[in-house]
Amino acid sequence: MQTQHFADAALGPQSVFRCLLQALAEPGRVCRLPEDLPAPPAGTGGGLYAAALTLIDYETPVWLAPELSALADGLRFHAGAPLTDETARASFALAADGVRLPALADFALGSDSYPDQSTTLLVEVTALTPDSGWTWRGPGIPTARRLGVEGLPFDFLGQWADNYERFPRGVDMYLFCAEGVVGLPRSTRIVED
Repeated sequence: MQTQHFADAALGPQSVFRCLLQALAEPGRVCRLPEDLPAPPAGTGGGLYAAALTLIDYETPVWLAPELSALADGLRFHAGAPLTDETARASFALAADGVRLPALADFALGSDSYPDQSTTLLVEVTALTPDSGWTWRGPGIPTARRLGVEGLPFDFLGQWADNYERFPRGVDMYLFCAEGVVGLPRSTRIVED
């Protein structure tokens, strides 16, 4: 029986954290999360919930999309996370419906002096399809990588191009679906073929 927290409070988050690091180190590559994840509240994917429990703590304000209101109590209890209604104040933002994601520019973008003071977005998407769709280039990608993503706003590529141009400022993202997780750091350029 799964619970809403890690069965092993030390090793569970460590294995998820390693996967998240690998996903950011190799943008556009689908990484499989461990199978023994905590059971998420209804309406939430297990990968997104496990990543939230791994990354979020009492010092990181969290913005939750309306469809994830069921996560509020669990994040407060298990992570001590303060919640915020203001996207620009969030260290982390969670959304279970990527299509309805607020504009990327509405989140904290950091500054040239403190680019780390930006929001990291954890977003559930419909599908991640390797070797198709968009072309990804940047650090951690030997030459180019192709990955199709379904379930983001129709204007996402334009928003991401603006985010990329702001470097070193800008948001970073994790995209979750049943296939696993993909890291999308602000240093990655994405183009549609």
